Amino acid sequence: MTGNAQNARDVLQDAFILAFKHLKQVKHPDHFAGWLRRIVINECIRFSKRSVHWQSLDNYLDALVPDDEPSWWTHINIEWVHHEIKHLPDGCRQVFVLYVLEDFAHKDIANSLGISESTSKSQYQRARKLLKDRLLKKMTDNG
Repeated sequence: MTGNAQNARDVLQDAFILAFKHLKQVKHPDHFAGWLRRIVINECIRFSKRSVHWQSLDNYLDALVPDDEPSWWTHINIEWVHHEIKHLPDGCRQVFVLYVLEDFAHKDIANSLGISESTSKSQYQRARKLLKDRLLKKMTDNG
């Protein structure tokens, strides 16, 4: 979510420090993993609020890719996908990661990042389109 390894290490360190300070809040050892995950996600969101400049892409919604497209992506190398996600523009990447990988709803993403729900949706759709275009180009270039 941070866009580079150094920022990710900084956010992770901040999250571990915060978790250590509040370790007594964990009532059951079984809940530790989810509790720590939530702290890390919240620290990533705080980082985003400080470093990402959001712009509304409401007009972009008109050019979205429909959900009923064929599954062209099933034959793509996972390293390509990971690389392209890492290289999405900051706002798109963060919404994409929260929505797809962390299973946040757009309403929750909007509240967490201080953006509108429509901006969250348009950033997600923009990320999808960018990923598709970039991955299709890689597939074409690499046979």
